[in-house]
Amino acid sequence: MAIVISKEIKTSLTTEVQKISGIDTRSCLQCKKCSSGCPVTALTKVHPSDINRGLQLNAGDTLFDSDLVWMCASCETCFERCPMKINMAAVMDALRILAVRNNASRQKGNVALFNKLFLKTVRMFGRTYDIGMIAAYKLGTSSYLKDTDKFPMMLLKGKIALTPSFKSDKKYTNRIFAKKHDRIKS
Repeated sequence: MAIVISKEIKTSLTTEVQKISGIDTRSCLQCKKCSSGCPVTALTKVHPSDINRGLQLNAGDTLFDSDLVWMCASCETCFERCPMKINMAAVMDALRILAVRNNASRQKGNVALFNKLFLKTVRMFGRTYDIGMIAAYKLGTSSYLKDTDKFPMMLLKGKIALTPSFKSDKKYTNRIFAKKHDRIKS
């Protein structure tokens, strides 16, 4: 059996995640406090500690197939519980960015579409515009009439507004997106 040695130096996924998120996952003790506190682990096959371990072992692109990468709520419960203060929400964001950049497999469902539309409305209006986001989501998923029976009650209770709010500081929001964009490029 021949061993092929490649001269190409490939950056590891761990390095890429660290560059985007600013988080060094190598300090993880595998105490699993992040996993025991995570509200999403009941719905996923993989837990935050498994993602950290995969990064430590340089598991590579196989981590993109994890359901937790796409289902993470970014609630930062894991970060609060971690004795090493590893921000797994930032790590999950970095993994999602890299998965999209590398055209890796995505989690089944519409989580990526929802995230994209949410950020688009925040970028456009300085904060989320619910009706615009819902309309775009319905168009993107072709589920035009699903849940429409709930809309009148939400409108009556003031839970949703027909027009976007322009009270936020759009310059500040644009700076956030520009800073994030610059960090993703580098």
